[in-house]
Amino acid sequence: MKVGNTNIEIMKGDIMSLEVDAIVNPANKYLQHGGGLAGQIVRRGGYTIQKESDKLSPINVGEAVLTVAGRLPSKYIIHVVGPTMGEGDEDEKFKEAMRNILRISNERGFKSIAIPAISTGIFRYPVKRCVENMFKVIIPFCKNANTSLEKIILCLYEDSKYKVFKEEYDKLKKMYNMFNGK
Repeated sequence: MKVGNTNIEIMKGDIMSLEVDAIVNPANKYLQHGGGLAGQIVRRGGYTIQKESDKLSPINVGEAVLTVAGRLPSKYIIHVVGPTMGEGDEDEKFKEAMRNILRISNERGFKSIAIPAISTGIFRYPVKRCVENMFKVIIPFCKNANTSLEKIILCLYEDSKYKVFKEEYDKLKKMYNMFNGK
């Protein structure tokens, strides 16, 4: 789906293998990358990622910071802290996290980024709400902003999450095209 000058794609795969300007790491506020995708990123990309993260932590829920990507094919990693279910105001915190990812990408002049299903692991944020709120931020940003981003990839590793993202993407794409005469 193309919104403004940005192509938005859904893909099933390994976000750490993508050659993009930046991948997004769903991190904890202390930026200690021990488990989940964060832990895998440091194990594959190298300890330099953790060393840079240590200098930037802690960060609040909704905030994002940038580090190098070490040995990964992407150039950078945007570390973001999404909400934990039950802490309150999760949807607004999630959208703030998305806005910060896009802000950093635009400030750095990135052309391509890849984003996983933020907060849907141990933070228990519902997958359907994740994708819905991603689009509530991504679509207006790409439509209204003068952005350098040419490609946003929503990259899911698990079949179940990919299925939910794909269903929502297909519905939204159909509606978007209908309202925009495509």
